[in-house]
Amino acid sequence: MHAIIPVAGVGTRLRPHTYTLPKVLLNVAGKPILGHILDKLIEDGITSATIVVGYMGDLVEQYVRTQFAHLKANFVTQEELLGLGHSIWVARDSIPVDGEPLFIILGDTIFDVDLTSVFRTPTSALGVKTVEDPRRFGVVEMEGEYISRLVEKPEHPKTNLAVVGVYFIRNPKLLIESLNELVEKNIRTKNEYQLTDALQRMIDLGERFSTFAVDAWYDCGKPETMLSTNRHLLMKRSNDRRIAGVITIPPVSIAASAEIENSIIGPYATIGEGAFVRDSIIRDSIIGDGCVIETALLEGSIAGNNAMIKSGFRRVNAGDSSEIDFR
Repeated sequence: MHAIIPVAGVGTRLRPHTYTLPKVLLNVAGKPILGHILDKLIEDGITSATIVVGYMGDLVEQYVRTQFAHLKANFVTQEELLGLGHSIWVARDSIPVDGEPLFIILGDTIFDVDLTSVFRTPTSALGVKTVEDPRRFGVVEMEGEYISRLVEKPEHPKTNLAVVGVYFIRNPKLLIESLNELVEKNIRTKNEYQLTDALQRMIDLGERFSTFAVDAWYDCGKPETMLSTNRHLLMKRSNDRRIAGVITIPPVSIAASAEIENSIIGPYATIGEGAFVRDSIIRDSIIGDGCVIETALLEGSIAGNNAMIKSGFRRVNAGDSSEIDFR
């Protein structure tokens, strides 16, 4: 089966980290976000993929060709960021129309769902999750067991079933026709070509869409959600590497080439390749490749590749009933 993975976004909410790396190559729980996605797709039977790149797309292509050489992958550039529907449209020539289904997954969506059962679904299907505030998502309205209406980021949502960026399409040819209509007639919602609008056209033309639950869905769009995703993934797949003279509090992910001395690591700490940590305590943090951390206390922190953080011990002379807060 073929997959399309849009990864063209700039990732402004993750700056300064995305000044030098595209968002999908940021490290979470020991590997880039895109690495988690591709591992899952390959595990569940995806054999080829189109990756829609934009910002620093050459780095994305280099990573995939190096780390996933066995995956039949091609790369399409989205020159203008005109919405998710547009990103799929620019990849339209690589979409199979010979009856083979299509799978679409957003490049910043790490998920855990049994895709093999999804791929057996007789109809097209969208991954959904119940959320507290569905106004930030495409929202699903149901009629029986099938979707009757899709609304992109509604001001007054009728349900709290959000589309979470995982799409199984039984009729790729009709999808292409629907996307072509959006672009040719310049049909936009919130000034973008929305995939939900193309899917709604498919529904209006008789294509049936069911849903499947994606409860384990992890967002990597902001620093706080990246750290939350790091925690969730470490609980599932930590390596808990043991190092002489170092206290590790699981779950952690410590790269084999990282050097750590006289430190406490964890819980929920990811340490990248070639990092050097000395005389420090690091927990609930992501430390990038080649970082140098010395005499530091880090919590809820993200250090990019090759960053250097050196702190130090403090001397105090505090009298009775004193209160000192170094935050």
